[in-house]
Amino acid sequence: MNSLFYLIKKPITPSLFLLRLFLTKRPLSPPIAPSTTHPQNPLTPRPPAPTAVAMAFVKAQKTKAYFKRYQVPFKRRREGKTDYRARVRLINQDKNKYNTPKYRFVVRFTKKDIIAQIVSASIAGDLVLAAAYSHELPHFGLEVGLTNYAAAYATGLLLARRVLKKLEMDEEYEGNVEATGEDYSVEPGDSRRPFRALLDVGLIRTTTGNRVFGALKGALDGGLDIPHSEKRFAGFDKETKQLDPEVHRKYIFGGHVAAYMRTLAEDEPERYQSHFSEYHKRGLEADNLEELYKKVHAAIRADPTPKKSEKAPPKEHKRYNLKKLTYEERKASLIERLNALNSAAGNDDDDDDEEEDDE
Repeated sequence: MNSLFYLIKKPITPSLFLLRLFLTKRPLSPPIAPSTTHPQNPLTPRPPAPTAVAMAFVKAQKTKAYFKRYQVPFKRRREGKTDYRARVRLINQDKNKYNTPKYRFVVRFTKKDIIAQIVSASIAGDLVLAAAYSHELPHFGLEVGLTNYAAAYATGLLLARRVLKKLEMDEEYEGNVEATGEDYSVEPGDSRRPFRALLDVGLIRTTTGNRVFGALKGALDGGLDIPHSEKRFAGFDKETKQLDPEVHRKYIFGGHVAAYMRTLAEDEPERYQSHFSEYHKRGLEADNLEELYKKVHAAIRADPTPKKSEKAPPKEHKRYNLKKLTYEERKASLIERLNALNSAAGNDDDDDDEEEDDE
């Protein structure tokens, strides 16, 4: 073994190479053909080899400890209504700010309405400081198109002016009176700081040009201080990374609706008459929409207080059941019956006396 190791370790020469090849070469045995019969019973054919089978789904077994420690999620999380990860970050206040509420500018959309609120969180529940709805806009002159981008802007403007008037800050912070479509941020005044709130969009997908940012723009022009970026306003170009004020202004004053009205009137007149029937009833055309929205904005700034709708007095319905009597009425009725019984008993006694006298 030592000599072999010595041969291997010596410098390689042709003869040494042949010797090493001879010592390490192994005889090659012919390949063995696979048997086609069963190993135990030669008369039984061998079963086919199993093929690869995908692993079946195995259900994870929950232990007793799992069910014992299980905590049910919040109700609004189970219903898919609240994003608690975002909510915690919106309502978490600094620990050195005692009894200072953190306000949120909440915007929600339904099929026929736009809801905008200024909300603060408390242990007992959320407190609404002020609210504005798009169904209030008919009081200010806008009766149609209550769910589009322009209506969202008007609703945000209405809420901003309403909450500032409630806090007696409307004269100091007038906001952007003329809507030009450019980005606007309120500057601090001399006496009081501007009212600050954080945008709460809920589960809305925050795409560029979404209506929720129309409400945000209305609140900003109304005088509220809301942290924001112009990247999500309608008219922002992703390639140039700049906001086009003209495009944004067109959306604020319903220019996109007017453009669709003109296109539909040319291509499909019948559908145009049915689709914009409420506009036709009020004499609204594509050319006078901008003037309408300007009047609405001016009316909101003039008096943003909520208007009570005039309701007709309730109709008096005929009562078919007996009215429940009070204690005094029941007592008086009992006295009347007793008096009637006493008087009837007195008359009977008089008749008996007269009969005895006759006898």
